[in-house]
Amino acid sequence: MSAVSTDVRDGRSGRTAFGHTGGGFVGALASEWTKLWTIRTPYICLLVGLIVTAVFTFYYGSIARINDKPIQPVGNASVSSVILTQFALVVLAMTMVTSEYSTGSVRTSLLWVPVRPRVQLAKALLSALVGFVTAVVWAVLGTVLAWGPFQGHAGFELSKVAYQTVAMGVYSALICVMTVGVSFALRTAAGTVAVIFFVVSALPGMLVGLGGPVLLAINEYMPQTVGGYFMLSDGKAPFPDAVSLLILLVWAVAAHAAGFFVLRRRDA
Repeated sequence: MSAVSTDVRDGRSGRTAFGHTGGGFVGALASEWTKLWTIRTPYICLLVGLIVTAVFTFYYGSIARINDKPIQPVGNASVSSVILTQFALVVLAMTMVTSEYSTGSVRTSLLWVPVRPRVQLAKALLSALVGFVTAVVWAVLGTVLAWGPFQGHAGFELSKVAYQTVAMGVYSALICVMTVGVSFALRTAAGTVAVIFFVVSALPGMLVGLGGPVLLAINEYMPQTVGGYFMLSDGKAPFPDAVSLLILLVWAVAAHAAGFFVLRRRDA
């Protein structure tokens, strides 16, 4: 009887009589990493983003030269490309969640990692890491490819380039976290893409197009608008870069909280 009791107590603490332990958060993260790279969608997203970055930044530099634009930081080309390339990362982050719900494999994932917040946090953290590293690579590539076409219409200041490169990575990481939260809340690829596209891209365009002091003021706090201020850091933002970053964090946390709320009420 005592042996059984001991075994039960050990089981509750995540251990067996042989001393094995559960994977914990690190195990959940490793599992998400393996699952992510066993499907083709992430590779396609990364390739598409790479191609779009190369074409967009080369074109951006060429247009600046042809139109004789004032000298600007060379990193502006990469930052401007985010308006398109961010959606490659949105699809990548979304797939981490919606692909499991579409196939029913989410039940297996939740059995492997029964602590629901741990599953969501692992997916969010992994998407943020992939988004950050990928965006940094795209930023460097875009800067290199845009420098030639600019032909004197861009300036290269190492500190500015470094800031914009890291800021582009941070913005992309937070957009990925936001996408994971929305994906858990909606659980369908079509719904997630529609909501993210509307909030990030379509709604700001509508607010600016309709105009008016109230709508323009609302637009200042939308993710893409705030992200543009944060990445460009050209002094034209209505608030400091730190505030812009804080607003982006609020958007990401709010989406994550919505996803967790739905996950607790109806996990699979």
